[in-house]
Amino acid sequence: MSFDIDNLYREGLPAPEGEWTGIPAFSFVGGNNDEANVPVAGLAEAATRVFQREGRKLAVYNLGGSPLGHEALRNFICRKLDIRADTKVEPDEVLITSGSLQGLDLVNDLLLEPGDNVIVEEATYGGMISRLTRLGVVVHGVHLDEHGVCPDHLGELLAQCSAEGRPAKYLYTIPTVQNPTGSCMPLERRLDILHVMAGYQTAIFEDDCYADLLWGCPRPPTLWELDDSKTRVIYCGSFSKSIAPALRVGYLVAESSILQQILSLKTDAGSGALEQMVVAEYAASHFDDHAEQLTSVLHEKAQVMAESIEEAFGDAASFDMPQGGIFMWLTFPEDVDTGVFGAEAARKGIQFNAGAGWSVDPEWGANKMRLCFGNPTADAIREGVKELAEIMDLS
Repeated sequence: MSFDIDNLYREGLPAPEGEWTGIPAFSFVGGNNDEANVPVAGLAEAATRVFQREGRKLAVYNLGGSPLGHEALRNFICRKLDIRADTKVEPDEVLITSGSLQGLDLVNDLLLEPGDNVIVEEATYGGMISRLTRLGVVVHGVHLDEHGVCPDHLGELLAQCSAEGRPAKYLYTIPTVQNPTGSCMPLERRLDILHVMAGYQTAIFEDDCYADLLWGCPRPPTLWELDDSKTRVIYCGSFSKSIAPALRVGYLVAESSILQQILSLKTDAGSGALEQMVVAEYAASHFDDHAEQLTSVLHEKAQVMAESIEEAFGDAASFDMPQGGIFMWLTFPEDVDTGVFGAEAARKGIQFNAGAGWSVDPEWGANKMRLCFGNPTADAIREGVKELAEIMDLS
């Protein structure tokens, strides 16, 4: 009898990944960034310096330091948040993670059980939606407007969950460069959100991974900073979008006792030290200049994509200009299902994110689409959007 390991797989696994065929000519998906603006020379110089100075510390886990992560990197994060987001953080309130995705998983592991209620923005990060689905929680989508989460609807959902006897465990929000809409929640709205939640035993999970790439408005203080208790909000950040996705360096910010509990769940013997050392060494001297340059390039690409969409789709597609980041959120007529065009687009070297996968209610999101402009060149944006419009043929 032949052995078939498939019979041993546990129940409920996601569909297996397909064969990797490389990045297509017109890739408008994922969190990939502008290749020309990866600071290769600066990272190489930083790596040489830090390895020569501290390389022998690699002989021990966590470089012989705190399991929270490399001290120099945690110190830099504190300085960065202070200067760029008017947010005061101490090093023992920062935990380095292997990308922001590990941060999401750790917080979910800390707070969620099957059947729990969770509130997320009605359009949100698809990776979070899939995670919550696998965890068996009940996901409620809160309405968004041009300023982010709508406080009145949030209050209704909080009251509904409490009346059912299962108060929502957390509100997951991306307030600064919202994913996928690209909006930025102003200070007044942030204060309104905290006011609405004051009477409920519901945490806030603040995902701020694109906030260093903001161009459309001044950067407001974080919800973590505005929360007087300093225990309601767990904050998540990343260097994936501001420096390079493949580095896989993210971080959580929370009150020290919360991080100590999260550390009991982080059983990986520490996130990769090489990346932490290099990022800390490079960012200490170059982060602000690099982020300003990258943001300028992405702003130009956003303008190219906006012009391309208007030219190719005309009145068939509507969108708001993003306030930063690397993506644009399009809305088509109600009878359009963007998902049906995925296969034909792929055959012509075009990838996009159908709106259903980025929406709590897939039917609500069916006529929407997320296009990422971070990685393709300006010419590729123009040509790819034109070909996509020809495939969809909505004229």
